[in-house]
Amino acid sequence: MYSFQPDCWSEHEELKVVMLCAPTNLDVTDLTIAENVGWSATVNHEKAMENFMEFKTALENAGVKVIDYSKELPNDMKTVSEQLINRFFVRDLACVIGNSLFLGEAGSSLRRPEYPHAHALLEKWFPEKLNKQPSTALECGDVMILNKDAVLINIGMRTTLEAVKSMKDRIFQKGFSEIGIIDLPRRADTLHLDMNCNVANANLVIAKNFMRYFPVQVFTAQTSRFEMTEQFLNHHGFDVYWLEKYNTIPDINFINLNPETLLISKQSTKQQWTKHPLLKKKKLIKVDVSELEKGGGGIRCMTLPLLRK
Repeated sequence: MYSFQPDCWSEHEELKVVMLCAPTNLDVTDLTIAENVGWSATVNHEKAMENFMEFKTALENAGVKVIDYSKELPNDMKTVSEQLINRFFVRDLACVIGNSLFLGEAGSSLRRPEYPHAHALLEKWFPEKLNKQPSTALECGDVMILNKDAVLINIGMRTTLEAVKSMKDRIFQKGFSEIGIIDLPRRADTLHLDMNCNVANANLVIAKNFMRYFPVQVFTAQTSRFEMTEQFLNHHGFDVYWLEKYNTIPDINFINLNPETLLISKQSTKQQWTKHPLLKKKKLIKVDVSELEKGGGGIRCMTLPLLRK
């Protein structure tokens, strides 16, 4: 159906194709409902759709092909999908590591129906690239490709060590030499790895400062060892810009459009982008996704990269 094949070897090279999903037409009408579904505030679906269209347009204006999977679903799946309020957080459903597409497995019953919906389409589009989902939870917001040498994965609220172990051999087969596993606090503001750190440049990671105290278990194809977070990142060519103050979703949850350009939230802290010399050189494209961010995720959470060059 599509002329490209999934291929991603980093978080910072030029983004060519992404999968998104439009938000539903349901409102979250009061704070009690918001609390019960894990959202921070009430959400108006018209404002959410305006945010989504601004976000989608920014990607397209940057030369990125956008696939909205909600438009590709068969009618029987659409009936349920249109009522799934978290469906626009597509990052968790799957991830491309190298030239393979790894399917996720929901760590939350509220999210579970989205996975077979998206997986059925991905299996139809890219049958030869597919790796079936693990038997235990793996949400791909916990997966970060540092470069062609290393992948960093968080185990915690939504991803299990068993799931990572079930896929690690296939990652090594792609040529990656190390997989780092970190176990971060299990809270709403630290839910996935990309709520705590993000790759901002070929040699720079932005991270919450508490992560410096966490060890990383480093697996190779034959061995394992422990390093601290900064040591592991330095070992793979990254400096770390430690944030002492941050607004979790808009400050951490951005995406690289290419090596020179970041797509960030209009709600992000301005000073963050002026204090580090590498970030001063970046072109920043800002979009208003504030209504969508109330769902507990941001720009990276809403973007599933399928092809980077």
